[in-house]
Amino acid sequence: MTFSISSVPARLATAFCALLLSIPTLLAADSSTEQCLTPTSRAASLLASSQPAATTPPKPHPPGMVWIPAGEFDMGGVGPEARPDEFPVHRVRLDGFWMDATEISNAEFRRFVEETGYITTAEKNPEWEEIKKQLPPGTPKPDDSVLVPGSLVFSPPAGPVPLNNHSLWWQWVKGADWKHPLGPHSRLSKAHDSLPVVHVSWDDAVAFCQWAGKRLPTEAEWEYASLGGEPARRFTWGDTPPSDSFVPANLWQGDFPHNPKTLDGHLLSAPVDSDTPNAYGLHHMIGNVWEWCADWYREDTYKRRAEIDAVSVNPQGPDSSLDPSEPSVPKRVNRGGSFLCDASYCASYRPAARMKTSPDSGMIHTGFRPVLSDPDWRRLLEKNEKPD
Repeated sequence: MTFSISSVPARLATAFCALLLSIPTLLAADSSTEQCLTPTSRAASLLASSQPAATTPPKPHPPGMVWIPAGEFDMGGVGPEARPDEFPVHRVRLDGFWMDATEISNAEFRRFVEETGYITTAEKNPEWEEIKKQLPPGTPKPDDSVLVPGSLVFSPPAGPVPLNNHSLWWQWVKGADWKHPLGPHSRLSKAHDSLPVVHVSWDDAVAFCQWAGKRLPTEAEWEYASLGGEPARRFTWGDTPPSDSFVPANLWQGDFPHNPKTLDGHLLSAPVDSDTPNAYGLHHMIGNVWEWCADWYREDTYKRRAEIDAVSVNPQGPDSSLDPSEPSVPKRVNRGGSFLCDASYCASYRPAARMKTSPDSGMIHTGFRPVLSDPDWRRLLEKNEKPD
């Protein structure tokens, strides 16, 4: 999205590759007859024969996860919606990794909370000493009645409003958290188990991953996985922009932000496995809820990376955050867009779109999905098989 809810400090404010990928399987009708090849397909076959096969690691596989094979891709902006922080486009090479097929659901997060007693950021009182670090010097402390647990909730206005003031449709709601997504009057039931958990901060997502023996993806891993093995492109589904007559993901439908429609059957988030998965088997990589990544956000990340290497190998992101629009607020990267993404206000329903949010912020349209390297999975298996 082009706006940053994290501007409210803390929680209060808140074609080489293409050629290889397109190689057809060559099936000779008669094994004794040489396959007739065009020069292009012959060249592609020679190239393919020199590359290691993209094989899935041996079983057992981590439950609920899909294998993302190693490879290279062009990371960065594609199309007219691309923004300055998505450039320059640069080459990235990644090792293979496992990724959760879906965003973490309420049911999965509940199990984590029940086993650990974990309390999320939104359920804790904000700490003024931490908040004022992100505010101009001399900012007066708000009344203690304001410094209570809560989170940001989308609240559509009654009619059209200027789109340069997000406070007109976002509200800080006391008592809003993952168990009460709309505020204290709302409460999750078993019927909501398949929805993605929301109102989770980056810290909450990391705590879950540590409990599960996993980690958050880098934004390079996230973007690569979202493409499903295809070359970089404008949208995951092609070049056709979404509209009220074309709904390829759980995005905003209707007039933003005052007139939501449920053309896809979902006013807010949708069940984590309710869409058609991409070629890797990943659901809702675009839309539904924003997904936390491991990386600190810097506007110039790609520029700095491209200056160092022609091909960046397994980039981990910068060591610190810098958002020129809010230099005092450290931010982490979010990816994938959400059910609030709309062309009139944002166009973040794209593989390359980057968003930045303070890590202690939770919102009704933000969740996460973990990843895991295969060596770490084997170590986890070995650990779990050892007797206590």
